[in-house]
Amino acid sequence: MIKRKLKLLAVPGIYVLALCIFGTSMYLVERLFNNNRFESIDNMEYVDKEIVTDNEYIPVIAPENTILKPFLNETVSISKTFYNYNGETSDQEKSIIIYKDTYMQNSGVDYTLNEQFDVISILDGTIIEVSDNEILGKTIKIRHNNDLVSTYQSLGEVSVNKDDTVSRGQIIGKSGTCSLYSNDSNLHFELSYQGKNINPEESYNKTEGEL
Repeated sequence: MIKRKLKLLAVPGIYVLALCIFGTSMYLVERLFNNNRFESIDNMEYVDKEIVTDNEYIPVIAPENTILKPFLNETVSISKTFYNYNGETSDQEKSIIIYKDTYMQNSGVDYTLNEQFDVISILDGTIIEVSDNEILGKTIKIRHNNDLVSTYQSLGEVSVNKDDTVSRGQIIGKSGTCSLYSNDSNLHFELSYQGKNINPEESYNKTEGEL
């Protein structure tokens, strides 16, 4: 009789022990899974700009539809900065354009390289102007929405036409030379928001809503 009671008492204990072992195992498995998952996420490398292979661009989906720089080549440098009316005098001096003894405040940014480079659209948009001027060189204007317009001047080649629809990162032309900006391979880039020129260098990687 005593042995039978002991067996009856032992059965619930075994169930409790089994449940404890199962619960502990599940907890350890979950911890291990979460640690590996977050470690994998931390080691991921995110890409938010175009990948260039053999002079072709491959659009990459970015977390946000951010404003791109108007070129693909990362070795392009700035030759003239945007003129900031509230900036330091020393910075303003670097933003003055001199043409035939006339001094003008730079309304955009001038990018240069010792060789011709591809020029791209900073966002999706519609071509509203394609022109060619002896002083400014070839020019492209793109309307991205009612508030935002980008202008590309001093181009050597143009690969779009007026009223064309272009995509963010699409090649629209190549850098060139003109009388006003530079004798090197150059891109003069302007960005207008709500009819006012803004500094392009302060706009990259921002969404239109963040301007």
